[in-house]
Amino acid sequence: MKSSNPEAIRRMTPTAYENQGFIGSPDARALRILSEYVEPLARFRRQNIQDTVVFFGSARVHSADEAKRQLLALQKPGAAKPEPRHGRQLKVARTALEWSRYYEEARELARLLTAWAKSLPFPRHRFVVCSGGGPGIMEAANRGAVDAGGKTIGLNITLPFEQIANPYITPGLSFQFHYFFMRKFWFAYLAKALVIFPGGFGTLDELFELLTLAQTEKLAKKIATIIYGPDYWRNVLNLQKLADWGAIRSEDLELIKFVDSPQEGFRVLKEHLERYHLHMPDVGADEDGPDVRLSARDGGDDPLGPPPAE
Repeated sequence: MKSSNPEAIRRMTPTAYENQGFIGSPDARALRILSEYVEPLARFRRQNIQDTVVFFGSARVHSADEAKRQLLALQKPGAAKPEPRHGRQLKVARTALEWSRYYEEARELARLLTAWAKSLPFPRHRFVVCSGGGPGIMEAANRGAVDAGGKTIGLNITLPFEQIANPYITPGLSFQFHYFFMRKFWFAYLAKALVIFPGGFGTLDELFELLTLAQTEKLAKKIATIIYGPDYWRNVLNLQKLADWGAIRSEDLELIKFVDSPQEGFRVLKEHLERYHLHMPDVGADEDGPDVRLSARDGGDDPLGPPPAE
């Protein structure tokens, strides 16, 4: 039966962008990918972000307080479980307490960086702490930035086992990505430095992908790669062997620097950022992100217009 009501007909035939069946279909994949570029870009503009320092590391690292709480719970009278399960749990809890130093030190390094970045006389927010948005080292980095009163970014990803955004990300700067490669794009595009804390496969993936971009000179900017915790990483990786076998050049090892304290990490970060990025003129999107740059009145050709008033 035909309807003579134009409004009813309109409701029955939604516009393409309102058609959820289409938007969620393989035919619209290009639009979904594009949305994970355009929507974050719009938010970075509104939040007045110019560039970032990215912290990577394990989601399984707890704060010292939480690690102590879990260990004490296992050590309480009556908490013992049938062996060998309880013995394994105690071993895991003791390792977690040892690992908790990296949570606390990531938090302190992010605090030091953010406090310094906030003092810089730029119209946009510089060297904003960015993480993968989840728990562990990611939470610690975001938390340290909050300790210093700064903005901080979380680039989360939809996973089969749900990764919940940590509570320390600045409202408006928590992102949820479907496509890993679009998340990786935003990690790389605004970053001026990376800080790699102890982690697993995901941390290694991000480390080697960005090292490859730097090695092959696919980045138009100089990115520092700082590896935190040489006791851990030198047990996990033997990069010198890659050079010994000729798989990489010896000079490629200079792309990374090892540090082992928040103060040392901050010193290396600050030296790099001051040398390569602090006074560099903003001459194009390849240098400072997709139009996230200084305004024209400050020497940059910025289609965003002047930064909003604080």
